[in-house]
Amino acid sequence: MLDRVTVRVSVDGRPAPKTLLEELSLNLTERRIGVIGANGSGKSTLLRLLNGLVPPSDGTVRVDGADTVRAVREVRRRVGFVFTDPLSQLVMPTGREDVELSLRRSIRNAAARRAHAESVLDRFGLLPLADQSIYELSGGERQLLALAAVLAVDPQVLVLDEPSTLLDLRNRELLRRTLAGLRQQVILSTHDLELARDMDRVLVVDDGKVVFDGRAAAAVAHYRDLSAAGLPAPGGGPAGSGLGGLGGELAVPEQAGGRPERAGLEKA
Repeated sequence: MLDRVTVRVSVDGRPAPKTLLEELSLNLTERRIGVIGANGSGKSTLLRLLNGLVPPSDGTVRVDGADTVRAVREVRRRVGFVFTDPLSQLVMPTGREDVELSLRRSIRNAAARRAHAESVLDRFGLLPLADQSIYELSGGERQLLALAAVLAVDPQVLVLDEPSTLLDLRNRELLRRTLAGLRQQVILSTHDLELARDMDRVLVVDDGKVVFDGRAAAAVAHYRDLSAAGLPAPGGGPAGSGLGGLGGELAVPEQAGGRPERAGLEKA
């Protein structure tokens, strides 16, 4: 579970530092949590705090007692992260090799590792593509492969940054069914309001602030109200409503890990 977190995120800038995420207080204990907001609102920054990809400028983030800065390796074993762009984390030539790489530490026997990798790939309908170059796969196939590689190591928590962006309708439904059936806690950002409605709890983020936090239907309705008032709809332009947010701390439930990924600090 993600524990108490007190955070603010900013980057150096001229003439003054730029705040990407305002100080906030949350306790993320529900099984399925969504984060929605316009591009540039701070969704990705919030998610990347949860497994140490982005360190807080002030405060701490703890996952089952482990500090995301001081115990980053332990945190990343507990919290799996799937990026919007799968090529940010697919590092091997083929899908089979990439999933096997994820399993190298946990399964030492090569035959057992290959068998488990094939089982994971088959679960996502990717086994027929296992030996193709990742550059020959469609964007949606790569996204499912990245998800498979992270789930292969059985993290306690799964964090996904806009996972349905590259998926067609069929694969979006596969993603929804897969997420619904996972035992892990799932925390995701999305522009897909149908996917957001599957969540137990949804946060609305605008201009680095959490401006709404509640049940999915109410959160989506609130977001639509913001949209009608001038905030761009999901996938639209930059956020600009400048609404006030919550202050204080952020708490999240324990999550389990994935493999090392490339980190970026961006307001998205």
